[in-house]
Amino acid sequence: MLLAIDTSAGTSVAVVDRDAGVLSELSTVDTMRHAEVIGGMIRDALVQASVTPERLSGVVAGMGPGPFTGLRVGIAAAKAFALGAGKPLVPLVSHDAVALERYGAGHSGRLLVVTDARRRELYWSEYGGIDEVGIPLRIGGPGLGKPDALPHADGGSRYDAASVSAGQLGLLAEWLYFHHRPFAEDRPLYLRSPDVTPSSGPKRVTA
Repeated sequence: MLLAIDTSAGTSVAVVDRDAGVLSELSTVDTMRHAEVIGGMIRDALVQASVTPERLSGVVAGMGPGPFTGLRVGIAAAKAFALGAGKPLVPLVSHDAVALERYGAGHSGRLLVVTDARRRELYWSEYGGIDEVGIPLRIGGPGLGKPDALPHADGGSRYDAASVSAGQLGLLAEWLYFHHRPFAEDRPLYLRSPDVTPSSGPKRVTA
């Protein structure tokens, strides 16, 4: 049983079980209040699923791609909860959960999942379909590029990811673990680095 957290778009928190499916899921598309809502959503998701932290086997964190400020809130919350509960952290690419949802809804063939990175750029992941156990096969990305530089496979389709389901993220983690597949790197996929950079030191003042 897993607690899954994703803040790469809005905020989504879920409790999932490989056999029972999604036990609870709370989501909001608000991209400005990640820090204000994440704690309450974690609490409420556990309560609605009637699950205590001790019963969890791990905590799943969506690693993006997503905006710097919002994404780091979810990752920090997942890491803090995992540390406090003494559970392992499971990092996953958020686009993989979007692909899982699209294929589960009936899509077949190639799929391009994109996230608006602003400044006329898109973060993209390309999938070639699903494997024999239903796990999306990522064949390209995640990568950042101009719209005209993105892959355009014949017979494929594009899906703009305005939200990411923590329920799908958690189910993907369960299936990857069950089928002995690797998780993602513990490395955030920020849409871009923050524009503000630390000062290199005090400036010299002259009279």
